[in-house]
Amino acid sequence: MFFHPMDILIFAALGLAMWAQSKVKGNFEKWSKVQASAGMSGAQVARRILDEEGLHNVKLERSNKGTLSDHYDPSKKVVRLSDPVYNGNSISSLSVAAHEVGHAIQDATNYSMLVVRHKVFPVANFGSQLAPILLIGGFILDMFNLITVGIVLFSLAVLFQLVTLPVEYNASSRAKDKLVELGMISNNEVRGVSKVLNAAALTYVASTLMAVLQLIKFILIAKSRR
Repeated sequence: MFFHPMDILIFAALGLAMWAQSKVKGNFEKWSKVQASAGMSGAQVARRILDEEGLHNVKLERSNKGTLSDHYDPSKKVVRLSDPVYNGNSISSLSVAAHEVGHAIQDATNYSMLVVRHKVFPVANFGSQLAPILLIGGFILDMFNLITVGIVLFSLAVLFQLVTLPVEYNASSRAKDKLVELGMISNNEVRGVSKVLNAAALTYVASTLMAVLQLIKFILIAKSRR
């Protein structure tokens, strides 16, 4: 249960996740020092894209949870931006602001993968909390049925992460397109935007890979105990 050949790959994925997280912070800090030619703040960029898309009902607020706490809240139709993004006029600020607005656009247009993610979230959240208890209990007590239920619940959590990947990449694609389309960044600033957004996307890839490998590990252990 606790030591398995798959752990080598899992630790490698963990290393990738840690590296990806450092890339996010590094790229954000690097491009936060480069002022965008448009001279607009992240809040101004977010509001303009929202208005251009006819999303006047979507509110814009400051997030009080610190740097890189930016997110879109679909339940309240609010884009929340951290202070460095809300007030900043750097490439990083514009990139992150536009990305979060990308999620608001997805929500407004009923983007299929976002709809799936919203439907999967309740059971995935439940599964992620209960699965470890069932798996550990099942392996210790050698109860195959308990292990099976744990694997099914953990699979739902993995499914949520898999669905999240296209959602995040699509939001980034929308963000970059809108920034270019509305003239908020110049052609030579596209590279910086891509660096910031791609680094963030890599963290989702790494965490998803780690979850998939863990699921495979549990399945292999379960099969060996049948």
